[in-house]
Amino acid sequence: MGKSRFGFWSVILWVFLLAGAYSLILRFARGLGASTNLSDEFPWGLWVGFKLFAVALAGGGFTLAAVVHIFNLERYHPVLRPMILTAFLGYSMFICSLIIDLGRPYRVWHPMVMWNDHSVMFEIAWCVMLYTTVLALEFAPAVLERLKWRRALAWLRGIMIPVVIMGVILSTLHQSSLGSLYLIVPGKLYPLWYSPLEPVFFFISALCAGLAMTIFESWHSRKAFGKQLEQPLLASLGRVLAVALSFYLTLRLIDLAHRGVFHLLLLPRTETYLFLLEIALLLTPMLLLFRRRVHENPTALYFCSVLTLLGFVTNRMNVAITGMEASSGTYYFPKWTELAITMSLVASAFAVFWLAVKYLPVFPAAHAVSPMRVVAPSAADLPAAVPEFTDVAS
Repeated sequence: MGKSRFGFWSVILWVFLLAGAYSLILRFARGLGASTNLSDEFPWGLWVGFKLFAVALAGGGFTLAAVVHIFNLERYHPVLRPMILTAFLGYSMFICSLIIDLGRPYRVWHPMVMWNDHSVMFEIAWCVMLYTTVLALEFAPAVLERLKWRRALAWLRGIMIPVVIMGVILSTLHQSSLGSLYLIVPGKLYPLWYSPLEPVFFFISALCAGLAMTIFESWHSRKAFGKQLEQPLLASLGRVLAVALSFYLTLRLIDLAHRGVFHLLLLPRTETYLFLLEIALLLTPMLLLFRRRVHENPTALYFCSVLTLLGFVTNRMNVAITGMEASSGTYYFPKWTELAITMSLVASAFAVFWLAVKYLPVFPAAHAVSPMRVVAPSAADLPAAVPEFTDVAS
């Protein structure tokens, strides 16, 4: 196992955690008014946008789970656990952020007993609870392998396909429902983002964000532990990401043309500039990822993943904040305590991922040797049949 790198980033991590702890105490001791810049005119702010992005990180999890377990594409099996862990952490951040954002967080359990099947929020609440449970079950084999609980591991593997199918259904419903949530505000969300296709956009963007996050995590795991996915596999993910981004951006372009809102891009407004920034952050990696040299260069591939993640962060913040601000008649910018809590949640997720990679079999072994099959060679083939010995102790 590689040696962990401490120092500057450890200090940054602790600064975020301590600032977040103070802000959390302030939020629960004195309420949302003292700890945020939210108001009756603008009740949904940074934490809503953060929740939308945190859930988007789970997009690759349910896709790869279906590809590996249902369609038996074992080539992508090494990618599965990092994606499942990312998805679980994304949903965990969503739940924590939701509890912090609720005016009465002690009532977060109410959807379990107070049903309203006509509410999108009710469907989101149940999907989040159920899919988080599914993700925990999907990642549990890594824990059971570490503990060497073979009987429990065999039982869990026996029910994995039904669990994966349930996860695909739940996550598909949930990702699209988050987009559906904004269909109820046609007069409030700025036309560059309001679209009848918003549920589809949220679903596809979640797939892209999940793929980009896996490349991002592999890079940092290599830096910290010397563990990473094989470069051909990362290159394959890059090609898939390029196709997904091109489909997403083409659909956005067609949607803008169909709704006749292209003229809004000529207006000198904040919404215009931030929309163009969002598109540029996604268009750049899409174009780069269609080049073979980018696939073969780990640094270039990592750079594309960072741009993709920044693009979807911008998209979620545009939908949640930029697109809603003008219609509210007020100005909103997050208070430092809102930023501190958000960054502390991100720092906590990174810390948990770091611990998981260090102590659990999240990434495949750096050197894997297939079992050797002994075949008696003929006299003519004897020199060619002598195997080369590989040092796997490292």
